[in-house]
Amino acid sequence: MTTPAPLLRVEDLHVHFRTDDGLVRAVNGVSFDLAAGETLGIVGESGSGKTVTNLALLGLIPQPPGVIAGGKALFHGQDLLKLDLAGLSKIRGKKIAMIFQDPMTALNPFLSVEEQLTEVTRLHLKHTRPQARKHAIDMLAKVGIPAPDKRIDDYPHQFSGGMRQRVMIAMALACQPDVLIADEPTTAVDVTIQAQMLELIKELQQSQGTAVILITHALGVVASVCSRVLVMYAGKIVEEASVTELFARPQHPYTLGLLKSIPRWDTSTKGRLVAIEGQPPDMLHPPSGCEFHPRCPYVLPQCKTEVPPLEPAVHGGKKACWLEPGQMTRVTSETNAVAASEVASDNE
Repeated sequence: MTTPAPLLRVEDLHVHFRTDDGLVRAVNGVSFDLAAGETLGIVGESGSGKTVTNLALLGLIPQPPGVIAGGKALFHGQDLLKLDLAGLSKIRGKKIAMIFQDPMTALNPFLSVEEQLTEVTRLHLKHTRPQARKHAIDMLAKVGIPAPDKRIDDYPHQFSGGMRQRVMIAMALACQPDVLIADEPTTAVDVTIQAQMLELIKELQQSQGTAVILITHALGVVASVCSRVLVMYAGKIVEEASVTELFARPQHPYTLGLLKSIPRWDTSTKGRLVAIEGQPPDMLHPPSGCEFHPRCPYVLPQCKTEVPPLEPAVHGGKKACWLEPGQMTRVTSETNAVAASEVASDNE
C-alpha cells in the first residue's frame, strides 16, 4: 500500500532578515510534512522561528528586510515560495488560512466585523453581499458568538479578547480551507475560553477535514489537540515526534528542559520545576556547533564544534543531538536523585 503524498511539504526553508547590525538567520533549514486532517504542533521559546516559518509559507514576510534565502513549500504540487502576489492571493484565506496571534491588531479597527468577514467569501466564493452576510452570520454562530445577526455590525473594539479570537477563527474557516495555521490562538484568553476555543478548532477540523498547524509554547495545549510535534530552537527543528513519544521519552535535552519546566498532573514526584538556564542565542552571532550547547546540562566536547543533523531517533521520530541513546536518561536519573534528596532535606 502506497503512502499518500503529504498535503504540504516544506523542504530546507531558510529565512533571513537584513538589519543594521548584520544578518539574522531566523529560520535555518526547516523541513516537515503535513498530512490531510492532521494536527501538527510547533513548540519552542519565543524567537525560535515558529511564526516566521509559517508566515513565509503565505508570503507574509516583509521584503525587505526579510528574504526567503532558500527552500521549497509544496502545496498541491505548487511551490508557495515561487508564487507571485496574484498566485498567493488565490490561496490565502481559501486554501490556507491563518489565525494570527493578536486579534486586536489583526482585525481592522475601522471596519465592522461584517465587512471583514464578508470580504473573504465575496472574493473567493463569489458570494453576493446578501449571501456573504448570511454566511458570515452562520460562521459567527458556529464559533459561539451570541446574537450573531446583531453582533455582526459591531466593530472589533466592541468585542472581548476571547470574542475577537472567535471572530478570527470564523474568518479563517469561512472558506473551509485545506490548512489552518493557528498562531498562539489561546495566548490572550483565560483557561475557560482557551478550552472552548481548542474544542471548537477540533470540532471544525473533524467536520471539515482541515489540517491544522498549531504554533504555541504551551505544551498542555499540544498534549490535548496535536498528534505530532516539532520542537524548534534557534531557527531549527531539534526534535520531531508523536505527541505520545514526546511526553513519554523526550530525546533532545531542550525538549526535556521544556517538559521539566511545567507541572505534571500524572506524576507524584515532589521535585522542583527546573527552568532552562540562560537565554536563547543571539541570532546575529549564534554559537558554534549545536546552538543549544551553552545551555545544555549534558554538553559534550563535540557539541561545541559540530552541528548535529536531524536524524531518525531510536524510539521513532527524529532528533538533532550528539547524545547516544541512554546518555541523557542516565544523567537525568542522577539529577532527579539529587533533586529528591534536596527536597527531603528541605522538608526535615
